Amino acid sequence: MSLSDPGIVCFQHCGPKVFCVRLPEKCPSCTRDLLEASFKLMPFRLPFPFVRASQYPGAVVLRPTTGDFLNEYFNSKDLHIGVTTSTGAIVEFDRDGLRRHTEKGSKISWSQSLLVEQIPEAWIDHWDTVLLQTCKKPMWSSEEYREDTNNCYTFVLTFLEALAYGDLSKAAQNRTLFCEKYIVPRTTAAGKYISLYRKIRDHGLYIHSTPTNGISTNGSHGMEKPPTNTFGIGGKLCSIRE
Repeated sequence: MSLSDPGIVCFQHCGPKVFCVRLPEKCPSCTRDLLEASFKLMPFRLPFPFVRASQYPGAVVLRPTTGDFLNEYFNSKDLHIGVTTSTGAIVEFDRDGLRRHTEKGSKISWSQSLLVEQIPEAWIDHWDTVLLQTCKKPMWSSEEYREDTNNCYTFVLTFLEALAYGDLSKAAQNRTLFCEKYIVPRTTAAGKYISLYRKIRDHGLYIHSTPTNGISTNGSHGMEKPPTNTFGIGGKLCSIRE
């Protein structure tokens, strides 16, 4: 299981866009040699939507409760949310209570996380101060943990509301609003990447074509069934829990 960027490449030779990890020698649509071909769209690498949490100080980060996003996450699984300090240490709350640790000290890796938001460097001292104050509250003990009412999402929103940082803190006053404004856009983009990655992983490459009649059709090498985003990453976010 790789937690790093698989390096998905997109190109367009004779018509449909092709997505792959390794550029093929021949166009999978017309079979012409790509080494001597001219491209409608030169090969480019798709941005990888995931980050190593410890490399983003003063940030809100998200990962699956178990496993990783690329290979193991489905919409039937829960997501886990936490924050990082000015030094990149991870602070999280779950059924074991409140914990602060480096990435190496985590029970589950944060090396393939979604960056929900990161504050400017000018705010980092204030971020650490408010985070420390929030962590001192007795409600973050393992005994006080409740799967639906006092969980990782509760901790992060409580901290962000106390931070008094513009729209981010205002949105944190409402679980649903914060989810819709800050989390769903990130997970929607990540869901598209995951769907594409898994098609390439399972079938070698993926071909996307849009006919002139405006009706989009999708096909992948060796299969005719159009892919669907069955991962629904945004589906359970308003009830994030450990």
